[in-house]
Amino acid sequence: MLAIVCPGQGSQTPGFLSPWLEVPGVAEHLAELSSIAGLDLAAHGTVSDEATIKDTAVAQPLIVAAGLVAARALTGAQPLDLSAVVAGHSVGEITASAIAGALSEADAITFVRERANAMARAAARTETGMSAVLGGDPEEVLAAIAQAGLTTANANGGGQMVAAGTLPQLQALAENPPAKARVIPLKVAGAFHTLHMEPAIEALEALRPQLSPVSPVLTLLSNYDGQPVPGGEENLDSLIAQVSRPVRWDLCMEQMLSVGVTGMLELPPAGTLTGLAKRGMKGVATMALKTPDDLDAARAFVAEHIGNIPAAASSAIETGETN
Repeated sequence: MLAIVCPGQGSQTPGFLSPWLEVPGVAEHLAELSSIAGLDLAAHGTVSDEATIKDTAVAQPLIVAAGLVAARALTGAQPLDLSAVVAGHSVGEITASAIAGALSEADAITFVRERANAMARAAARTETGMSAVLGGDPEEVLAAIAQAGLTTANANGGGQMVAAGTLPQLQALAENPPAKARVIPLKVAGAFHTLHMEPAIEALEALRPQLSPVSPVLTLLSNYDGQPVPGGEENLDSLIAQVSRPVRWDLCMEQMLSVGVTGMLELPPAGTLTGLAKRGMKGVATMALKTPDDLDAARAFVAEHIGNIPAAASSAIETGETN
């Protein structure tokens, strides 16, 4: 059984889209998405420097667009087998929503444009950031994050949590890390998925009437609890709330395991989520689709894992009776 996953902010690197623009149709597709985003996504994905693409207003549309153009290059006009599971981490959940059919590409880019700008404005109010905490006893890590006045913004599984808050708070955690844990600053421009982002919710609620959400045609997992979203409106509710509540990627991985996923394919800018899966989803094959050179291998990977779904898992997906 196949899972297609879409990474979040911080996964982007300068020039990562350069080889993709050589694929027929990608430049035109990216131009369409750029028109909606109000950004030159081709330039940002090829020549913009690290500081530019770290900017939330640029990074989020760039990451979603990258996933969408790679997904089209991978599958062409062929729809994915309906047994596939789709999930995205943070802003990647918007990419996943479009791939699963819960949002049109135009609505996905419109949503991420407004989300990115609203979160950038919220982040500008106070200097905030995020740091990954790798290793350590989970309870001790949670206690140390709370003691520093921070929020556990991401529970990523595989021994990784992400703390978010003000820069002095993050510095205090770095200076007093939990036992047997490392604290690594992330390349993001704010304390996402915390109360610091609540001002962005109002902007996204104002956008709601312009969007046309529908029920996903593929199983789409929610960052809130790892469960399949039941419909389009419910998915949009979750996407809006997600900006200020924690991402539970650990629960998404648990759900993928429970429904019998045998292979996880990560779309560009790929690598982060397959890395987490190697630690948190042992026994599941993974593939990071990074460049067009990987497309043939990715298609073979899809063919190997698509449609291979145990009967019990199929029933669980249909009824929603999974853990």
